[in-house]
Amino acid sequence: MNLKTFIDRPILSVVISVFIVMVGIIGLSTLPVEQYPDIAPPTVRVSTIYSGANATAVQNSVIVPLEQAINGVENMTYMTSDASNTGSASITIYFKQGTDPDMAAVNVQNRVSRALSMLPAEVTRVGVETMKRQSSMLKAFALSSPDSTYDEIFLTNYMSINIKPEIQRISGVGEANIMGGEYAMRIWMKPDIMSQYSLEPSDITAALASQNIEASTGALGENSENVYQYTLKYRGRLETEEQFGNIIIRAFDDGRTLKLKDIADIELGAETYSYASRVMGAPGAAMMVYQTAGSNASEIIEAIDSYLEKTAKELPKGIEIVDMMSTKDFLDASINEVIKTLFEAILLVVLVVYFFLQNVRSTIIPTVSIFVALIGTFAFMVAAGFSINLLTLFALVLAIGTVVDDAIIVVEAVQVKFDEGYRSSYKAAVDGVSGVSSAIITATLVFMAVFIPVSFMSGTSGIFYTQFGLTMAAAVGLSAINSLTLSPALCALILKPNEIVPAGEKPKEFSTRFRMAFEASFNRIIKKYKYAVKFFIKNKWAAGLSLVGAIALLMFLMSTTKTSLVPNEDTGSLFMSIDAPVGSTLKETNDILIKVEKELAQIPEIRVYNQIAGFSFAGMGASHGLMMIKLKPWDERPGKEHSNAAVMNEIYRRTAKFKDATIFVFAPPMISGYGTGNSFNVDIQDRSGKGIDALSDVTNMMIAALNKRPEVQMAYTSFSSDFPQYTVDVDAAKCLRAGVTANQVLSVVQGYFGSAYVSNFNRFTKLYRVIVQARPDYRDQVQSLDNIFVKTAYGMTPVSQFVTLSKSYGAEILNRFNLFPSITVMGMPKDGYSSGDIINAVKEVSEEVLPTGFGYEFSGMTREEAQLAESHTTTIIYMICIIFIYLILCGLYESMFLPLAVICSVPFGLMGSFLFARMWGIESNIYMQVGIIMLIGLLSKTAILITEYASDRRKMGLSLSQSAISAAGVRLRPILMTVLTMVFGLLPLVVATGVGANGYRSLGVGVVGGMIVGTIALLFITPTFFVIFQYIEEKVMGKRKEDRA
Repeated sequence: MNLKTFIDRPILSVVISVFIVMVGIIGLSTLPVEQYPDIAPPTVRVSTIYSGANATAVQNSVIVPLEQAINGVENMTYMTSDASNTGSASITIYFKQGTDPDMAAVNVQNRVSRALSMLPAEVTRVGVETMKRQSSMLKAFALSSPDSTYDEIFLTNYMSINIKPEIQRISGVGEANIMGGEYAMRIWMKPDIMSQYSLEPSDITAALASQNIEASTGALGENSENVYQYTLKYRGRLETEEQFGNIIIRAFDDGRTLKLKDIADIELGAETYSYASRVMGAPGAAMMVYQTAGSNASEIIEAIDSYLEKTAKELPKGIEIVDMMSTKDFLDASINEVIKTLFEAILLVVLVVYFFLQNVRSTIIPTVSIFVALIGTFAFMVAAGFSINLLTLFALVLAIGTVVDDAIIVVEAVQVKFDEGYRSSYKAAVDGVSGVSSAIITATLVFMAVFIPVSFMSGTSGIFYTQFGLTMAAAVGLSAINSLTLSPALCALILKPNEIVPAGEKPKEFSTRFRMAFEASFNRIIKKYKYAVKFFIKNKWAAGLSLVGAIALLMFLMSTTKTSLVPNEDTGSLFMSIDAPVGSTLKETNDILIKVEKELAQIPEIRVYNQIAGFSFAGMGASHGLMMIKLKPWDERPGKEHSNAAVMNEIYRRTAKFKDATIFVFAPPMISGYGTGNSFNVDIQDRSGKGIDALSDVTNMMIAALNKRPEVQMAYTSFSSDFPQYTVDVDAAKCLRAGVTANQVLSVVQGYFGSAYVSNFNRFTKLYRVIVQARPDYRDQVQSLDNIFVKTAYGMTPVSQFVTLSKSYGAEILNRFNLFPSITVMGMPKDGYSSGDIINAVKEVSEEVLPTGFGYEFSGMTREEAQLAESHTTTIIYMICIIFIYLILCGLYESMFLPLAVICSVPFGLMGSFLFARMWGIESNIYMQVGIIMLIGLLSKTAILITEYASDRRKMGLSLSQSAISAAGVRLRPILMTVLTMVFGLLPLVVATGVGANGYRSLGVGVVGGMIVGTIALLFITPTFFVIFQYIEEKVMGKRKEDRA
């Protein structure tokens, strides 16, 4: 279709643009909103409990058989596990990006089922749970009783009964963990009284198994001629403490009975007493919510918040809901900031356009193009399966300065016709558009082509590049459509010829006076510019030397610029991992947390906090603690002195006096699904079986070496092999003489000192466990072995007759990474150093410190970044983008040499990006990299304006130098307009402060620096290289073209 058609039929042109806008608005209303697209790899978690077992027993009897069965499951990348002295076992399997999380969970479950027969009976009774979930917490909230009306156990179970089921039913919730013990019927046995009746824990278990049962007893009168039919109903499982107390243990011949309440205390207690939770110093219970892979975090949190808002109105008096952490807080604040930046950029771009066009009517046309292209892009995002996230919004911000270009070229071409004396808007539009249409199509294809290779990339970085790149390509494509349809029609309709000013008179219109003054000044600039271009053409060595210098400087800057995956931001939340001295009881750990809590209460930037003793992200155990801290909103703590980094430093300062605790403060991960925090994680592995003590020594050497490095603020591990233990030895000979087995002796020890899950009961509409164990005062010291008895051939005998305890030391938590024993080292980089510096430091230290037989593996986001750095993906992408542009230009120009004139401008732009990044202290992260990809296309697109025009002038018979100089002078204005609209459009990003500022600056500084340096070089270098390569083209290809003619 001839472009003149759209000028002749302006209504058709308007309809096309209105259709694009309407489809975009519909798409906008259906797009999901999230912080980042689903880029974290799917994970599946396998967990169970082996009550009473220590970490070594859990690892050997539970973890090892499960890992061996799971290892090698389809699309698995790596696997971690931990076993603790609390009896908990957990295995997390990580899968390749793009793996179906449902199929991953099914495949893991199939593998787990193979290993069930090898697990202890106690474990199979409890069950092995397999669930798909991400490793990062999505949201945390707590129930608190500020006036201490309710205790922690009540709050935990109120949440479990009334809140947790509804949370679990929300689509996308992978796991909802309550940090506390659910109700359980606790049977606290009295060993001294039981021994008087020759009873063991197994007798209690047998009585429960026989009397606390459900039974199917049938019916009376079924299939008979009786008038009525009666269903027979057995009382079923017991429910109350009184009913359990009346369980018959012994029935004597004289009619007396021994009941459970005679030999044990029965109470409705907690399933575990391994946690102690407080919120702002008051009793509380916390819930941590995790999402499944592929789900939308924002939608999940909205559903949770909506439910909690409704539930808060129905809570008993004295209970309140406290929001501890939500990834949506940062998401909402960031997206609002980007939207504000979007409108600021549009305003700045419109002002720049008006400055160059000096006419309100002329400014309207590019402004319309901005809105048509941006709104229409939302329809493409729906079709592509994208979401509204920081990446796609950043793409739209960068597109503002790009989508306006095509319309500017059209308006400027029509304005040139007016300057040449055209008095008809219609003819000026027809002739002006026909002269630039090929340049618009060529430039648009080249710009869009930059993003074709990145759309085929896989992995995390591939999703980043794809969503950013294709969103921008769609916006530019729609801009080109608009500039070839609506823009020419509007030029013919609303633009007016220049005012005719008779000689000696002043112009009447302000726009004419402004235009004439601007043209006079700009013509002087063009004259000087042409002189400079002529100098470079005459001294071609200067252009060549500049190119070599730019490439050399680019290579140096790329190799020395600090790197990271994404910049760290102030997310408004902090975590504190607190490790008490090894062997500390839960009470001692809780006392330390209370002291820390008093210090936190004095920090004004902190809004709320809660503490959990007995749990941390490193694992579960009495000596571990976790504090979740929610900071005040960003607008209430402006400036770096109130940022999360400043709060972290203040916490370290205030808690430095607590010498009996190791404290590590970190922020949530920037990308949900990559670990538990933004710290670096490296797992030291024992690959030669030298034992946990040797691994611990090597790890401590590694940590000591890392802490000496200037890049590392703090490196630490919560692991300790000095946890006090007693090794239990059973004298098999004595057992045989007494007519008892070692297994019976150990069973008695486990029954009294451990805790055995022996039955179930129904209450509060839920199923709970019945747990038997000796009262705490019967198992608080070594001498307690004298007070528990086992049945032998000679009657009840103290267990101490068969068992010897020897003091030893071991680990509280045992970890494995890819089947090898491992210890996790966490840490934070110092200010001024990036995560890339940390990765290099770890590599260097490991080569110096790690002996043969030991290795290391990164995990979480650190692993992703290390793999990206090793693959040199970024450099390869830059090269592929340049090659794609070159190939397209070869096809369009039917030349192998002329496209090189365009390509030669790219190294200058890339060098400018890295130079500005170095000056601003910006790391080379994913934001800067996607901006550079766009920059490659934009510089090429801008250079085409010169080569396209110069090529046309050459065909008209001008000399090479005249063609290049003429093209440079004519295209100076549209080039400056293109560059300045982009630069001014990105200024809000360059000077950004507040929420998400680090990401904004990473994107803005890189692109602005590349555009400024690249354009300065392009204006002088491209005409010179046009002369060089057009000369080569004519010499090499000239004969072939003559033959064809």
